[in-house]
Amino acid sequence: MSDLPRILVVDDHSEIRKSVTSYLERNGMRASAAENAVEMDARLAEAHFDLIVLDVMMPGEDGLSACRRLRKEGHIPILMLTALGDDEDRIAGLDGGADDYLAKPFNPKELVARINAILRRTQLIPKPNGFAGKTLKFAHLKLDFDGRTLIDQGGSRTQLTSGELKLLTLFLQRPRTVIGRDELLKLSTGRVAGPLDRTIDNQVSRLRRKMEEDVLRPKVIATVRHGGYSLSCDVEICE
Repeated sequence: MSDLPRILVVDDHSEIRKSVTSYLERNGMRASAAENAVEMDARLAEAHFDLIVLDVMMPGEDGLSACRRLRKEGHIPILMLTALGDDEDRIAGLDGGADDYLAKPFNPKELVARINAILRRTQLIPKPNGFAGKTLKFAHLKLDFDGRTLIDQGGSRTQLTSGELKLLTLFLQRPRTVIGRDELLKLSTGRVAGPLDRTIDNQVSRLRRKMEEDVLRPKVIATVRHGGYSLSCDVEICE
């Protein structure tokens, strides 16, 4: 029982909390619920959770603010629930550190699938080439791998989401190598790209905003026309 993933569902609608936690438990997870950010903080203080399902629209501190705060404080994976078609909330959630999003109303089977995908990524974040416990130097940056933190030359620290770390790790493993969009998507998410799929382009854009000195003229992750992307610098692993 202790090996089952523990999920915290944060939503101010009691029926959603009840139905989601019940469905998660029927699908091999341990689920707890909170109706707002205050109760969420109390639950997090009481126990460890492997993932938070966090609604955007809540009274008091909203989900976007709570997500940004949680990302500054730690690394727990977050799946945001947004209103159907509300692209601004979804983009803001991802920019704020969410690992994924799902629009309401949603199919509970898709919720479970997305949770499992995030857990696979976060629990299986690659630790190749001695990355675990190390600091990596590349371009003007350092990466505290275990801390999921980028450090620039001035000492400023920027937190990465688990998805961003997964994608960056793929580049760090193969510096100065062109990696296609389809390959990046498959390796980072396990999904096969569909027609006009822009997932990787969007993820690279978010990563660039945290890495590049000038996002309009990226020098760390280069775009290769008709090819994909490439880390355009060498990587040094520090002891």
